[in-house]
Amino acid sequence: MGPVLVVNAGSTSLKLSAVAEDGTAEPVDSLDSAPAGVAAVAHRVVHGGTVFSAPVVIDAGVERRLAALSELAPLHNRPALAAIDQARRALPDVPHVAVFDTAFHATIPEAAATYAVPERWRAGWGIRRYGFHGLSVQWAAEQVPVPRLVVCHLGGGCSVTAVLEGRSVDTTMGFSPLEGVPMATRSGSIDVEIALYLLRHGKLALDELEQALEQESGLLGLSGFSSRVEELERSDDPRARLALEVFAHRVGQAVAAMATSLGGLDALVFTAGVGERSARVRADVCERLRFLGVDLNAAANAAAEPDAEVASSGSAVRIVVLHAREDLVAARATRSLLEG
Repeated sequence: MGPVLVVNAGSTSLKLSAVAEDGTAEPVDSLDSAPAGVAAVAHRVVHGGTVFSAPVVIDAGVERRLAALSELAPLHNRPALAAIDQARRALPDVPHVAVFDTAFHATIPEAAATYAVPERWRAGWGIRRYGFHGLSVQWAAEQVPVPRLVVCHLGGGCSVTAVLEGRSVDTTMGFSPLEGVPMATRSGSIDVEIALYLLRHGKLALDELEQALEQESGLLGLSGFSSRVEELERSDDPRARLALEVFAHRVGQAVAAMATSLGGLDALVFTAGVGERSARVRADVCERLRFLGVDLNAAANAAAEPDAEVASSGSAVRIVVLHAREDLVAARATRSLLEG
């Protein structure tokens, strides 16, 4: 089977790569420059809801059902649908497969997946925790196969996931990718009464509220000028310092909560753009986790390039900086579906 073209439409970027059967990948500049011999196209889709829990060949019916899920992940599913449409036009003669970030989290137990809301919300309207970044977390679990693993996927979107014996058992993102720790432009978890108060008193209209929580909050909202960690780290603005402190505080809290779900912690993974590139964020988070036996080697952390171990020799917990390979997981799932 020839290479699989992986289309990864994230909240802050569109990445294309051609993944060969041996796992090697080459970046692709555009759909028009896809290499000859592409056997299939794999599309990372963030939200599969309760409809999709496994990869599926895309047809018009699948596209319609994905469109219906878009409001649950507006920063992700809408760009993914646009990319699917473009890719199917550019490469009409090969199968296109949707691979879902929510699928890896199907193993989360009911106690972790269930919100304390009325039964009609849960049973009738599908209100539950779904979890996201599943392709990234799956890769991390395969590369760091310990019994009790916490994966910090820190990029434009951020989540922290508990993996027990290779299976997701808890995660910070829930019904949508808005929940959890602060992100580049997303607020993460806030008191729901804040939103009700703003709506009730006419401070914001519904669409303005959604825009603010999805596009104007997080690191951007805290700093007032940037959503990029590298820019905040270079700045002397006290708002930048606050943004980084809030971020590390919330991520540290999340790791500790995930360790509770695991009954302990054997390894901690940092992955995605911020997790892989920001030594400061890793250090700030790990400093808050010393009580769990997390002890960072400062020199190793400062010099780390993925994939690297950065724990001190006396650390009770492995600390790994890992390059995210969502493309490889998506390509592998696509091959398995089409060949199986």
